[in-house]
Amino acid sequence: MTKTVLVTGGAGYVGSHSCKAFAEAGWNIVVYDNLSRGWRDFVRWGELIEGDLHDTAKLTEVLRDAKPDAVAHFAAFAYVAESMKQPEIYYQNNVAGTLSLLEAMRAADVRRLVFSSSCATYGVHEELITEETPQAPINPYGASKMIAERMIRDFGMAHGLKSVILRYFNAGGADPAGEIGERHDPEPHVIPLAIMGAMDGTFTFTINGTDFDTRDGTPVRDYVHVSDLADAHWRALDYLDAGGESDVFNLGTGRGVSVSELADAVSRVAGKSVPRQSGARRPGDPPSLVASAAKAERVLGWRPQRSDIDTILETAWAWHQKDNHKSRPDN
Repeated sequence: MTKTVLVTGGAGYVGSHSCKAFAEAGWNIVVYDNLSRGWRDFVRWGELIEGDLHDTAKLTEVLRDAKPDAVAHFAAFAYVAESMKQPEIYYQNNVAGTLSLLEAMRAADVRRLVFSSSCATYGVHEELITEETPQAPINPYGASKMIAERMIRDFGMAHGLKSVILRYFNAGGADPAGEIGERHDPEPHVIPLAIMGAMDGTFTFTINGTDFDTRDGTPVRDYVHVSDLADAHWRALDYLDAGGESDVFNLGTGRGVSVSELADAVSRVAGKSVPRQSGARRPGDPPSLVASAAKAERVLGWRPQRSDIDTILETAWAWHQKDNHKSRPDN
């Protein structure tokens, strides 16, 4: 029997790639998205229902009609710098929106949830981060995700919700087949900005912070290919479908790449230099975030297959060349 998953935020970056993975794994997909930061043309797997997370009544109706076996929850705001300037929209969207979803799931008697969380819940840690590393977020984005995690666990204790919380590190790359990729407007993420520097001779890539306590002074991040993240999400769905207990997993590679090293790698992959300049640190940015994913491998059988930095950048470069040379669709 075909299983169904309702995907909130399925028109966004990680959500759309996960929909492709869900479809390839045999799941029927219903996407629920208000298209405020997603893209209609990214919904290629499953039907799109336009709706807002805060519309609990509509969400409940959609869940009752679709009767999904599980929900995969991606709908969130996810920009650290924006969260420092506008914390209110992060608590409204990421916390209140998740509460609305949990209430709708309870009303519709849907009891399995895969939640897209973040390494931003951890804050500042010099050592390799495991699931037991204390969570101490230093920006409203990370705090909003940590609160959402707590709500999910509380609904589990009180109402029998089974959940997998996936704390992933820095998503990068694009669908290897080139069907979808990373697109934000405006674009805040480091890989597309570095690629823009290589593609556009008039754009200078800014490295925000060159005085961190890292090997070259620039922030170090653990980059994970978006298709590897998508693979982990369908494994989490299958884990819950097979009766797995609620759990939390890091998704990373255990390898850190500095922003300066990333710019060098973009130059290597593109065969073009990346004009760069030094800028001030962004408020809320930790020096280093690198994960151990040993638990995800042990329990979910997940290992990143495409997350070496060159593969991430090769797929991202191909996507941005394609997406940059056509008019972007209106939502």
